[in-house]
Amino acid sequence: MRSSAIPPIRPPLTVSSVHWEHPDAVALRAEMAAEVRPRYADLEQTLRTDPHAVDPATVHRTFVAYSDEPVGHAGIRWNVDDLEVKRMFVRPAHRGSGAAALLLGAAEDAARAAGRPRLILQTGHLQPEAVRFYRRSGYHRIPIFSPYEPLPLSNCFAKDLS
Repeated sequence: MRSSAIPPIRPPLTVSSVHWEHPDAVALRAEMAAEVRPRYADLEQTLRTDPHAVDPATVHRTFVAYSDEPVGHAGIRWNVDDLEVKRMFVRPAHRGSGAAALLLGAAEDAARAAGRPRLILQTGHLQPEAVRFYRRSGYHRIPIFSPYEPLPLSNCFAKDLS
């Protein structure tokens, strides 16, 4: 007789708006940095400033996805007249759960509520899984925008929200 593994039953996902410095948000951003930083270690050594730095004063909203624990993060910050997605991350054990789509949907809803006609984002050239996700989510490529000019291989995207 063949036994089949039963996938774990997880509590439903919820998304909460939190402060940028909320402990769950800070912890998730640290996990993201630990995962992604090694991919770009050679590149970081050539940069004089960090184009990915986020001034908390520019943050419009921060979202954390929860299941039985914090599982994902997305922030949106002001970048001139646009809102830009920052620090989109889902813990590896929760990828494929729908958390990323819920977080991105919350960011898009917040941009619409702020009267923005589009939402922009940047992701690195060594993150093909992110590129695929954003394309599937209706984002299209745009020229590299500030402050990412020092990163000529950046993938910059926008989604029209109207």
